[in-house]
Amino acid sequence: MKGRKPKLQVVEGGAAVRRAPPPPSWLPAHAKAEWKRVAPRLQARGLLNDEARATLESYCVAVGMVRECEETMVTEGRTVETERGPTVHPAFRIQQGAMREARLLATELSLTPHRQALRGKTDDDTGDGWGDLVDG
Repeated sequence: MKGRKPKLQVVEGGAAVRRAPPPPSWLPAHAKAEWKRVAPRLQARGLLNDEARATLESYCVAVGMVRECEETMVTEGRTVETERGPTVHPAFRIQQGAMREARLLATELSLTPHRQALRGKTDDDTGDGWGDLVDG
């Protein structure tokens, strides 16, 4: 065929598949790395809309904080000496809170294996294999 070829895009479900947006410039390095790891997966599943971006940013900050705290404790040790004696490093408590927050946000974003398995199931399908044999 002569002439200019049309620029084609892959279409899924009636919408053009786009690349995942780049991480915000203000994110710390570990958080940016997590964004680059997770954002393309969310974009491919159609879950990365404007409303989810703030949740993704918070998730990435939490994951980055976990990693930063771990680096601090690897360097300084998991305990610190105080006037009362050895105690848990302050970064440990910060890391625990960040892990909890990251886990909750990962669930919101359907990033956990359990949430991914539940996507697409109905309330009638419990996944226990008894659905066809037992009347509800």
